[in-house]
Order: sequence, then C-alpha cells, then structure tokens
Amino acid sequence: MSPAQTAIEDDRATQAIEHQTITQQVLDDAHDRVRAHAHWTPVMRSTTFDRRFEAELFFKCENLQRVGAFKFRGAINAVFQLSPEELERGVTTHSSGNHAQALSLAARIAGTQARIVMPKNAPAVKLAAVRGYGAEVILCEPNLAAREDTTAKVMEDTGAVLIHPYDNHRIIAGQATAAKELIEDVPELDMILMPVGGGGLAAGTALAAHYLSPATEVIAVEPSGADDAYRSFQAGHILPSVSPKTLADGLMSSLGERNFPILRERLRSIVTVDDADIITAMRTLWERMKLVVEPSGAVPFAALTASKLDVAGKRIGIILSGGNVDLDRLPWAT
Repeated sequence: MSPAQTAIEDDRATQAIEHQTITQQVLDDAHDRVRAHAHWTPVMRSTTFDRRFEAELFFKCENLQRVGAFKFRGAINAVFQLSPEELERGVTTHSSGNHAQALSLAARIAGTQARIVMPKNAPAVKLAAVRGYGAEVILCEPNLAAREDTTAKVMEDTGAVLIHPYDNHRIIAGQATAAKELIEDVPELDMILMPVGGGGLAAGTALAAHYLSPATEVIAVEPSGADDAYRSFQAGHILPSVSPKTLADGLMSSLGERNFPILRERLRSIVTVDDADIITAMRTLWERMKLVVEPSGAVPFAALTASKLDVAGKRIGIILSGGNVDLDRLPWAT
C-alpha cells in the first residue's frame, strides 16, 4: 500500500470510529460552530422567475458566503473539532478550488497552519488567494496521483491532519448548515435543488431535509459531462468519474465513499444538464437577479431553465453554491 493510500485509510478508520451516524444533534452542533464565523447567507427571490416557472423559487445565496462558496461551512466545522494537539500539527488537503481557500481561512481563524497541495497549473489568482489567507502552498504535478502522494508526504513530514474536501463526515455536517438555514428561513419547501460533485453539499442537504423537513424532496443536479453521481445512483454502487469534461470545474470530483450511502438513502433523484444549459442558467442569474454565480453554482437552476424538472405550483429552494468566477474567462465571451 502506498503512503497516500495508507494516509487515506487511516483517515477513514478514524472517522468511522468517531462518526457512526450524522444525527440531528451533530448537525445542530455543526451549525453552532459555523454560524459563529460564516455568513447566514440571504435567500433571494425573483418575480420574473416565479412567473416563468409558475412556482415560488427561493435562492440560497452561498455565492455570498465567505471565500465565495459554501465550502467555508465544512472547513470551519472540521477545523474547530480538532483537538489542541491536532491544531498544533496543522491541517492539509489537496485542492485547486474553493476548498483550498476555505480551509486556509478556517485554519487562520483557528490559529493553526494550513498546508495546501495545489497543482503547478493552478490559476495564479487561486494560488494568490490561498497564500493570502496565510496558508503554505506546496506545488505538485497536475494529476491525482501526484496530489495524493504529495499530501501524504506533507502528513508524514509535519503530522498535519488531512481535511478531505468532501469525503469527511465533519465536512458533510458543516455543508448541511446551508440547507438548515434555508429550511428555517423558508418553511414548507416542496423541493430543494443543489449541485453534486464529490457529494459533500448534496449529502448534507439531504440530511438536513430529512431531519428538519422530511416532506421536502431533495434532488441533486450534475453536469452531463461529469455524471458519475448520476450513474452511481442508478447502478447502486460507486462508478468513478472517467475523463470528466465540463465547464463546471467544481463538480468534476468522483463521488465520495462516505457521501454515496447518504445520497442513495435520502435523495429522490439526480438529474443532469449540459454545459450549454449551465451557461444559459448562469447568464440568466447574472442578468435578471444581478447575482455573480460560477458555473457549478448555476447547475441546479439549469435543471429548470432546461426543463428537466416540472416545478409548477411548488415551493422550490435552490442552493447557489458559489460565485468564484474568472472574469477574464466568462463562458459566454469565449
């Protein structure tokens, strides 16, 4: 077994012991931690959209969250459950996206060191953002094996605690707080839509609805060019992502092993949308609601604009998961 595999297996074993079940009390405790540092993001409406879809739509704006994405919730919940000894050792992960920034800021708030493994080809703006939060960036070759091996080496050399972006019960519980707030702000929702990639937000949302609004259906939406969650849901077991291709780069991860059982048990369904649908939804949100939403964040709304779901007469919650967009590379300008 490689050092990377050993590190990952040790992490899985530890969490299996610590978190047999994510209960409602676990979610409530997570929200207590998260709300002390994260924004209770607003829920926004659009009369134009309500008329167009003959429904009541409620947009949970995680694009307005700290670091520009829901990922900050999970990072705060995970870091603030570490022991003093673990905080002394610091935290690590491999990420080139929102989790890298989220963990870096959470570590700074907790007074510990974050060491983030990022690919050499990561955008300069993302590298600068992670460093700006005080994290040490360790560069590696742009492939999964290099990321995992480099992260394992960081853990071996420093004792840093691995905080996986989504395959982590504490991360899942933290991400659930977005849906918890949505349900508290807007009771009696018929349906909640959110994007799915690795499954942290989707699993957390499904659990929040199960405990707090069991009549609410939860539907995940995924790019058709990175549809491993959809295929796994249909097959009943995890089918890894193979050469994903989508502009929704935040949703290209393979579904997590801790996330999948929750999705299988609690989701109503998973639907897919094409990149063209995502661009349309993203641009429509920008133009009509003046909301800067990244492609991954626009994915659930795309299920409506592409007529993948019939929502007429229903109250629909939509989680806009993030707003970190490269303004020099807008999809409709290329």
